[in-house]
Amino acid sequence: MYTKFQSFLKEELGQIKNAGLYKNERVITSPQGAAISVSTGQEVLNFCANNYLGLSNNPQLVQAAKDALDKRGFGMSSVRFICGTQDIHKELEQKIAAYFGTEDTILYAAAFDANGGVFEPLLSAEDAIISDSLNHASIIDGVRLCKAARYRYENANMEDLENKLIEAQKNRFRLIVTDGVFSMDGNVAPMDKIVELANKYDAMVMIDECHSAGVVGATGRGVTELFNIRGQVEIITGTLGKAFGGAVGGFTTGKKEVIDMLRQRSRPYLFSNSLPPMVVSAGIKMFEMMDETNELQDKLHSNTDYFMGKMLAAGFDIKPTKSAICAVMLYDAKLSQDFAAKLLDEGIYVIGFYFPVVAKGQARIRVQLSAAHKVEHLDKAIKAFIKVGKELGVIK
Repeated sequence: MYTKFQSFLKEELGQIKNAGLYKNERVITSPQGAAISVSTGQEVLNFCANNYLGLSNNPQLVQAAKDALDKRGFGMSSVRFICGTQDIHKELEQKIAAYFGTEDTILYAAAFDANGGVFEPLLSAEDAIISDSLNHASIIDGVRLCKAARYRYENANMEDLENKLIEAQKNRFRLIVTDGVFSMDGNVAPMDKIVELANKYDAMVMIDECHSAGVVGATGRGVTELFNIRGQVEIITGTLGKAFGGAVGGFTTGKKEVIDMLRQRSRPYLFSNSLPPMVVSAGIKMFEMMDETNELQDKLHSNTDYFMGKMLAAGFDIKPTKSAICAVMLYDAKLSQDFAAKLLDEGIYVIGFYFPVVAKGQARIRVQLSAAHKVEHLDKAIKAFIKVGKELGVIK
């Protein structure tokens, strides 16, 4: 049987390659940072990491992880409810709740697990989930595991959301779910209006803060801070793997009863190993750092404004953004790959995004700014974008 299946896979993979959609993984040989080394021996500037605050190789977090290895061991060899809960797991959960202004938190191995495990324990066939059309794949997969009725509204379109809420009035409980920042476009969900509609039509709200936590808001506390609605949403999911140190680990934080029910019934939580002590300890240290200073968020916002301004002035087609994501639109899949390859030759590490990661005909290069970037890094990237953009006829 496998011989036949092997032929099928080879044919499918060949079609992916011929369409210019095959994904090759570049190999990094250094710690993550603004400047990195790759397996070719080249040193390049990284503009495609989720390392928004530049914490992925932060000495304080590295030291916290090392100390945890000595004091707490390497791993837990257990799920949380058996013998996988240390006091530091509970401490990190409370740190996260305090950061977002919520009542309690539950930790997961990854944010994908948090989104995958949130819907099915809470909602049934009597209920409704109203989901933004550009929500992350993990939300889509999580919704599929739930028997609740599904409604899909156009990205950030409040008129369409209202129509779906009216339609869902026949359901028992209604949950609106949205990304805080949409990862491919960089736009921020209009959370003030979403909460207003939720109150009007008796619905609850869930936000995925993976690309917004640590990034948006005056102190980086996400979209609830940005729109002054802290404490007004029922569920927030997020990750420790992006702005918050870039390792692994996800979480759901929100209303106490919601979190308690997830501890009882959320399958990714019940059947996955606990986060390693070194990740947990580094997470605690990171949130302590967030409480001490706003320097990194200020630097990130400054870098983003600088880069966006220069790129728009150069004539690039860029999606409107209030985040640290700058989507440089190229529309053609092969062009996005060629553009990224030429930028690598210029010492700029970025990746072309195309179907199925984004819709067909919406290929782009997603630039992600970091607090670790210096002005000279930004200038080098802008210069390279302009050079390659002219060579490939993207700008004049």
